Amino acid sequence: MASVESIRREYERYPPTGIRKYTRWFRKRVPTGLYARSLLIIIVPMVLLQSVIAFVFMERHWQTVTQRLSTAVTRDIAGIVDILETYPQDEGYESIIRIARDRLDLNISIETGGTLPPPRPKPFFSILDEILSEEITKQVQLPFWIDTVGNSNLVEIRVQLDGKVLQIFARRSQAYASNTHIFLLWMVGTSLVMLLISILFLRGQIRPILRLADAAERFGKGQPTPEGFKPRGADEVRRAGLAFIRMRERIERQIEQRTAMLSGVSHDLRTILTRFRLQLALLGDDPEVKNLDQDVNDMQSMLEGYLAFAKGEAEEDVGEIDLNELLEKLKHDGQLLSRDVKINLSGVKKAEMRPNAFGRVINNLFSNACRYGKHIEVSIHCDDNWLVATFDDDGPGIPEEAREDVFRPFFRLDEARNQDEQGTGLGLSIARDIARGHGGDILLANSQLGGLKATLRLPV
Repeated sequence: MASVESIRREYERYPPTGIRKYTRWFRKRVPTGLYARSLLIIIVPMVLLQSVIAFVFMERHWQTVTQRLSTAVTRDIAGIVDILETYPQDEGYESIIRIARDRLDLNISIETGGTLPPPRPKPFFSILDEILSEEITKQVQLPFWIDTVGNSNLVEIRVQLDGKVLQIFARRSQAYASNTHIFLLWMVGTSLVMLLISILFLRGQIRPILRLADAAERFGKGQPTPEGFKPRGADEVRRAGLAFIRMRERIERQIEQRTAMLSGVSHDLRTILTRFRLQLALLGDDPEVKNLDQDVNDMQSMLEGYLAFAKGEAEEDVGEIDLNELLEKLKHDGQLLSRDVKINLSGVKKAEMRPNAFGRVINNLFSNACRYGKHIEVSIHCDDNWLVATFDDDGPGIPEEAREDVFRPFFRLDEARNQDEQGTGLGLSIARDIARGHGGDILLANSQLGGLKATLRLPV
């Protein structure tokens, strides 16, 4: 797998262009969770559809109805203007006022010698003011003044005639489709109700996927499956859940079989080696016998490593570990070995791990540091939901090209570390196997003390 640095260098060398550039920009700004993305799949089309419907409705229906209503009102006003200018009226204009009120539903008054008020600023986005002004200009063709602003139910129109001003009050509903908001309220309200129902159903579909992901993550960390876990949800999610359960059972059976096999083989070989040791003891102190006895001791040490490996593979329940107590024990063990040990614990005091397996990893890394170094620094802290334990020593270290090889079973370096006669080459293999069984890993690097730095990372 390519490292983060190599991926960054590759990105800088070959930056995305064209459609890939915008696609990557878009992916970085959308939610990454399945639940959030599913909501977007529901919400975005609904909002776009409502926007299109609202635009078409405003453009076609609302504007057309307002146009026709304003045309009708303006036609009535033009008729009143023609009557006033064509036929003689009584002194108080009572007849034309009555006809306008009773037949045309318009309240009018004539102000003799009056003039129009100064023009008012045009309101922003007022479809009534725009359409009504256009119709009066086209049909009446006289100077006019109009007031459509405000929450009043009336629209005031003034027309300049010869020596007088015609003032008209018309109901806003006569010239304007005033019930449009009801359609919008119904559309938005219905959409919100449907969206709420969709969210409730969607949560029910997402929950089994989240439970499956949690079960897989816990299994990857070596923790037991959540209590009561079983496949739920849609058929595809159920199939994935069943596949996970069967996979987990196969892995557990394989681990049990390998553990049983290693334990059985190691036990049988220990019996044979015990007989070898007794027979060699009866042969005396011959130099060749001493060489054979050393070979038997080496085989005995290897078998102990096998048994430790098998023990590490055995099932163990997760428990709470007191990290402060564990570090104090390491410091005490280091003092018994005449080592200068410094410990540092920050951000976390307890951890949920397999106690024996976790203790085996910590003791293995610490014993390696004590074996090859005189000054050891041990630090444990939490970093973004990860438990990080570092072991620094001032020993000879390990060459960079061999840092992955030392994790292979029975691998031994020709120089520097791992030259003790008692080593079997299984210690780091067992430690990394346990760490990866918890969902973590062990990494090796140069230490600031001049030796090796071993870093253990485990999810918490």
